[in-house]
Amino acid sequence: QVQLVESGGGLVQTGGSLRLSCAASGRTFSSYAMGWFRQAPGKEREFVAAINWRGDSTIYVDSVKGRFTFSRDNAKNTVYLQMNNLKPEDTAVYYCAAPKLAGWSASRLPSAYDYWGQGTQVTVSS
Repeated sequence: QVQLVESGGGLVQTGGSLRLSCAASGRTFSSYAMGWFRQAPGKEREFVAAINWRGDSTIYVDSVKGRFTFSRDNAKNTVYLQMNNLKPEDTAVYYCAAPKLAGWSASRLPSAYDYWGQGTQVTVSS
């Protein structure tokens, strides 16, 4: 079965950094776009970042531009979200996501993704 497992979340102070990882199993995702989303308490799921299959094209929600970096290591079937200069408003459960079909471009839309991880909690204290 296809699985995505996020890790790397935790509690940090404002201005701190975290690096999230998403390891895929059950399928090789080297030919697939990938996405990161987050959901804060009482809010809807929000797009954070996406990356194309080559890893040479990324998109970000405006609020994280310049602070977050999406990368991937296809040989390890793993993607990463480097999160710098964290703010309290970044507090959320972060999810990685993958589509069923190869060849998708990076997308901001949750509907473009079919597989989701269990999430990892990121808490930024003020």
